[in-house]
Amino acid sequence: MTTSSVLAGLDGVRAWQEELYRDLHAHPELSHQERRTAQRVSERLRHAGYEVHEGIGGTGLVGVLGNGTGPTVLLRADMDALPVREATGLPYASTVTTTDADGDQVPVAHACGHDVHVSCLLGAAQLLANDREAWRGTVVALFQPAEETGDGARGMLDDGLATLIPTPDVALAQHVLPVPAGHVGTLAGPVLSAADSMRITVHGRGAHGSMPQAAVDPVVLAAMIVIRLQTIVSRETPPGETAVLTVGSIRAGGKSNVIPDRAVIELNVRTYGDTTRALVLDAIRRIVSAECQASGCPRDPEFELFDRFPLTINDPDVTERVAAAFGDFFGDRAGPLGQQTASEDFSDIPTTLGVPYTYWGIGGIDPKTYQQAQDAGRVSRDIPVNHSPGFAPVIQPTLDTGTQALITAALAWLAR
Repeated sequence: MTTSSVLAGLDGVRAWQEELYRDLHAHPELSHQERRTAQRVSERLRHAGYEVHEGIGGTGLVGVLGNGTGPTVLLRADMDALPVREATGLPYASTVTTTDADGDQVPVAHACGHDVHVSCLLGAAQLLANDREAWRGTVVALFQPAEETGDGARGMLDDGLATLIPTPDVALAQHVLPVPAGHVGTLAGPVLSAADSMRITVHGRGAHGSMPQAAVDPVVLAAMIVIRLQTIVSRETPPGETAVLTVGSIRAGGKSNVIPDRAVIELNVRTYGDTTRALVLDAIRRIVSAECQASGCPRDPEFELFDRFPLTINDPDVTERVAAAFGDFFGDRAGPLGQQTASEDFSDIPTTLGVPYTYWGIGGIDPKTYQQAQDAGRVSRDIPVNHSPGFAPVIQPTLDTGTQALITAALAWLAR
């Protein structure tokens, strides 16, 4: 009854929430540049009566709403967008371009759905503020920058987040996914993979393209490395362990008849345990070093790790409690969530604060469109996924579901 009471006000927030979503979608901002977004969030939180702390870790902010003695629940949303050119054709599609951290002009789009997360959390924050008779405790609404670069959560922590908020009893977060809108999914244990990006520079010896005998060709070397790296998952990772290794970039040379003196390989690794993570990273270094030695490279290769994300491991007790609440509210629209090979830095916050947490998924794809693709066996071809130019969740029932999920989960601790 408490959940129904709080959510009875959803009709009253839906109009501004949907308009806010369209506005955020049309005005995306890159990691560490979320100033306009943070301003919109701050205005809404203050209007709802929250005590707001801004500029945490750059553009991060939190709203705190105390309502008597009781548990403290942290609800988190991420705010940043991606350097992607949107291709959805929506009337509110982004046409934004901006200068990135490297000084390059890039397109920007909310191709991951963080605009959904912000809109849902603001809606939930308003509904909780509207019906304080239904619950007791403290709500901490946290809006995090720079999730896409993996350092936003850590930046807020380093900037004194723990001193600005009461210590939570539980931390909760969600992500919109390319599954039917209206559905929610939970999973105890490892739910999102750890991620490590690596930049590898291999050194050859340049020469004229007509005289390869005078060179140590880093292009051929890079090609051999890419092929050999595929054996790490297929031949070295134990059965039952999950690992993904993707080479996303190779850069070498600039002219067809010039053998360059170096090649740069950038790759990404996803794993679900520290042992597997160490195994894969060690194997990469071993294979690259061996291939360089086999090619007679004049210098050892160089390895640089960047954009590292922690493993997200949902607390079993917290997840069970949230899953039960979802089952009661959503019925057959609530179910299990499979392990996701995407990665997040959300867990840095509760892990550092010593707080149990859970992280769930909500659907964002029109159910009829998804069903048609599924019936045709074309889901992987026809349904845009996060980070693709065509990804844009349907506004409803996505926003309603995300707002309902946050309220339902929070009230599993806060309800009278």
